Amino acid sequence: MGKGWSDGDELSIAEQRVKENLVVIEDAEDVDVGLSVEIIDDRSSRIQIQVTANLHGLAFQDSHETLLQTSDVVCQTCSRKDGAYFEAEFQIRSTGRRLDSQELSSIRATLDEMILDTVDDPMFFVTKEGPVQGGWDLQLGSKSMARMWSRKLINRFGGTSKETSTVIGVKDGAEVTRLTLSYRKPAFSIGDVMRHREENWVVVGWQKDGPILGSMKNNQRTGRTWRDMQKSSVICSANDQIEVQILDKDGSAAEVMIPDEWKLNTVALPFDYGGEETLTIGLIDHTWTAIPYALNKGDFK
Repeated sequence: MGKGWSDGDELSIAEQRVKENLVVIEDAEDVDVGLSVEIIDDRSSRIQIQVTANLHGLAFQDSHETLLQTSDVVCQTCSRKDGAYFEAEFQIRSTGRRLDSQELSSIRATLDEMILDTVDDPMFFVTKEGPVQGGWDLQLGSKSMARMWSRKLINRFGGTSKETSTVIGVKDGAEVTRLTLSYRKPAFSIGDVMRHREENWVVVGWQKDGPILGSMKNNQRTGRTWRDMQKSSVICSANDQIEVQILDKDGSAAEVMIPDEWKLNTVALPFDYGGEETLTIGLIDHTWTAIPYALNKGDFK
């Protein structure tokens, strides 16, 4: 119905169609419209319409009978999907390494979220997708969809994007172009501990030109460009960090049980410790270390 699908029953569809097509004289007052639906078969229904009103002070009553018929059509989205139509090719890559399956799954899930949020746009669809050497490629229904998704990925995962356009034909005297957008995810994520310029930092956020790093020692934060980070390395990823229960503590250290090892270990409390019953720890230079800016505190997502 219109540009979308209706899941209404026969009565609600009939009411909508009558509302769209019934013409009421402008001078009529106290108009009341009632209808009933008789199903003939899967494609046809008979609608009985009763109308009462007052016109120039006189009571008015009228009855109508009409058929409501349904025909099979293909929506614009399905038609373009079946025709392998796409306006943009989207390439997902990483800088300096191969993306693992978990990363690809997290990235791909953001597209489904975006499509659900913009369900009214008939051009937001995926024509084709699949793995390629070093990443994942998709063919998308619109250029705006590709650009919107790129901004969403950069905001959530950091990274950079690059656009190129190719002329594929001419329509109504104007060139028709196809967009190729390449998104590159950085080799690190929020929560990862990085070795940068011989110091340890935690990735706590993103800015336009690179990550925001938080010092492991204090509440110092600094922005770095992607170029600055080229010689940096991940020494403890967020995926390798674990949350442990504090068994005992004093002013500067806590005693925790290391999972799987079943050994007690003493770790220095992070500078941002606020009395929580748990710590996030990671193995850094063969030593279990408490991680500040812990993701489980909800500070960073």
